[in-house]
Amino acid sequence: MDINKRTILWIVFAVSLVILWNNWQVSTGRPSMFAPAPAQTAKAPEAKKSDLPAASATAATGAAALPGAGATAAAEPFKSERITVTTDVFRVDIDTLGGTIKRLELLKFKDGVDPTKNQVLFDVDGATGKTYLAETGLVGAPGLPNHQTGFVAKPGPRMLNDANQVQLVLEAEQGGVKLTKTFTFKRGDYVIDVRHDVANVGTVPVKPELYMQLIHDGNKPAGDSYFNSSYTGPTMYTEAEHYKKMKFETLEKEAQESIKTGKPAVQDHPTKADNGWVAISQHFFVSALVPQDKLKRDIFTKKVDNNQYAIGTIQPLGTLAPGATVSNEAKLYSGPQESKLLEKVTPGLELVKDYGWLTIIAKPIFWVMDHIHQVLGNWGWTIIAFTILIKLAFFPLSAAGYRSMAKVKLVTPKMQAIRERYKGDPAKMNQATMELYKTEKINPLGGCLPILVQMPVFIALYWVLQASVEIRGAPWIGWITNLAAPDPWYILPVLYAISMYITTKLNPAPADPMQAKMMLFMPLAFSVMFFFFPSGLVLYWVVNNVLSIGQQYVISKKFAPPAAA
Repeated sequence: MDINKRTILWIVFAVSLVILWNNWQVSTGRPSMFAPAPAQTAKAPEAKKSDLPAASATAATGAAALPGAGATAAAEPFKSERITVTTDVFRVDIDTLGGTIKRLELLKFKDGVDPTKNQVLFDVDGATGKTYLAETGLVGAPGLPNHQTGFVAKPGPRMLNDANQVQLVLEAEQGGVKLTKTFTFKRGDYVIDVRHDVANVGTVPVKPELYMQLIHDGNKPAGDSYFNSSYTGPTMYTEAEHYKKMKFETLEKEAQESIKTGKPAVQDHPTKADNGWVAISQHFFVSALVPQDKLKRDIFTKKVDNNQYAIGTIQPLGTLAPGATVSNEAKLYSGPQESKLLEKVTPGLELVKDYGWLTIIAKPIFWVMDHIHQVLGNWGWTIIAFTILIKLAFFPLSAAGYRSMAKVKLVTPKMQAIRERYKGDPAKMNQATMELYKTEKINPLGGCLPILVQMPVFIALYWVLQASVEIRGAPWIGWITNLAAPDPWYILPVLYAISMYITTKLNPAPADPMQAKMMLFMPLAFSVMFFFFPSGLVLYWVVNNVLSIGQQYVISKKFAPPAAA
């Protein structure tokens, strides 16, 4: 069989890129290119917060029946204020109406769209439709303090200054229950400790339940483009079910289905546990609520308003006799998806750093790169050093492939003669070609094997560069100021095209002139695709190609003298 190795190589490369593109599409919430388009259904009326049921949170459905934002909890108008707490990593605005976190600014990370501003996670912006909140409160009996109740802030410092921590204490009394929220901010820590002290100040027993929820709009973050996208939506973890992602579109469909049927939607995630966490994940960042461990909870997801969705938990606090008090300790992590930070917060939280379907390869890759970076201190040089290590690891395999291609190049005149001799009989041509391969001890697929083996590394490295906030904004040299973003001047894609052109010229030329022209055109086509890939990934391939060219040249020269003789 007359098998052209370069054609196979390009086919493998192209198919791998298609698979990479498809998995990237699926991971970012878009439909698979291999799946049929979903059927379109008539849109049901939007659910309003006032339409939500008022049943107890411990109903059989397990869904949260929480107060809507449209209701008025206080008997008299409450004049709320925003209290700003500043640490070395945060600037946080907490509204005394409900004790809700309304804005959270990360002081050590720049905005992905406007580098003159800091990255903002929690925020409410009516102009853009952004809604991102952290709310807590009590349910289980009428009139208990919730995220619509007016709280009073106790005096205290609002900036970290020289201290190691700063606290904000909010108090509210309603329905015979006093709720005290204590937010503790610590130096250098993206974890906010959230304590709820619940006291029965009435004359009858009460059975309160503590809810904590994250509210987010259904939009992608600003600057999230088609070529630089990632998953944004609710995520959760339990020891039994492990890590799970959900889409805002799924919550919307569940809400519409619930309206149509008049029954609670069946939720495709764990609804009960005594461990784990719930979160809102986005590109490079995450906000995760970690409830008190070993305390039973209901887990819920739902639509709360037009284009607003919630994920949260409800924990029963037991029956409180008059004068009794109970405390609940929880944590809110809101910050970067840095592996070392996430692992310290709670088990499983590091999984929000999503490496896609090649996590088993991507994690070791990042581990190696992280250790190299600790020595070199620059992620660009780290990628180059990592590429050299990969090249050394695959050296024997690559050398075998290049030797096979060099042998093919030596016997090209013989192959051309066979084609001329049997051009009217394809069967005899293929048979003679295979006999030539056997005589010369040539593996016709030898040149493709190194590419096949390295392709999973290429795809895994793509996810490492796509998901690692450690590389976000990391410069290399000169014009490369962000290795996680495309090359702004397209220099690396052009260098990649040149290196691929040289590689193609070093390979045996196809007998078909049209095929030969296509082989020379392919580097240009792939370099255009690399215009949209992270510059760190293109840097990897440029260095890999340069090393391959050197290796291939040396091996070709080694086989050249016998051919001349």
